[in-house]
Amino acid sequence: MQAPLKNMQGQEIGTVELPDAVFDIEPNQAVMHQALVRQLANQRQGTHKTKTRGEVSGGGRKPWRQKGTGRARQGTIRAPQWRGGGTVFGPTPRSYAKRMPRKMRRLALRSALSVKASEQKIVVLDELSFDAPRTKDMVAVLDALDVERSALLLLPEADDVVELSARNIPYVKTLRANYINVRDLLGYETVIMPQQAIDVIADFLGEADQEAVAEEE
Repeated sequence: MQAPLKNMQGQEIGTVELPDAVFDIEPNQAVMHQALVRQLANQRQGTHKTKTRGEVSGGGRKPWRQKGTGRARQGTIRAPQWRGGGTVFGPTPRSYAKRMPRKMRRLALRSALSVKASEQKIVVLDELSFDAPRTKDMVAVLDALDVERSALLLLPEADDVVELSARNIPYVKTLRANYINVRDLLGYETVIMPQQAIDVIADFLGEADQEAVAEEE
């Protein structure tokens, strides 16, 4: 699959080959949805907690005697029907983590990348580097690339200068290419990456595709 190769001034200087096994497959909507739900669920802390009648402070004495008052019998003022009492069937700490096979996770990533590629929302640069971290320089690059909405910058490796230059732009997120995930790929309008990032992505996503082909044979 061919994609235009641009420089930081937004000029098209050639074309670059995007691996078909990663950027040009039939998207699997169901697997992408499952991967997104899993990622959102795994981010939940699950530390919610309410107190039962045995955990609420106070209520150790009967509010009145059992018989003879004409009122309903009560054993404690911390029963659920009392104001300030315990909670019945309230939430308790739990794990929301979901498991998903590795091949399905990689299929979801390839599907998301293929969707972006088919919509021409992937911008490949010959390089992305600055002499010093400056937000103005990053804004100038985004303007040259006609990025009107949110953008996800995929870097082949850690680059403090680029990350600091984009940190203060609210609609831009930087991410290393080997940390790509379905939520960020679907949550940002444009995916911008230097040419070297394609090799990083193809190294681990293309390998999964080769394993699947080998099993089918």
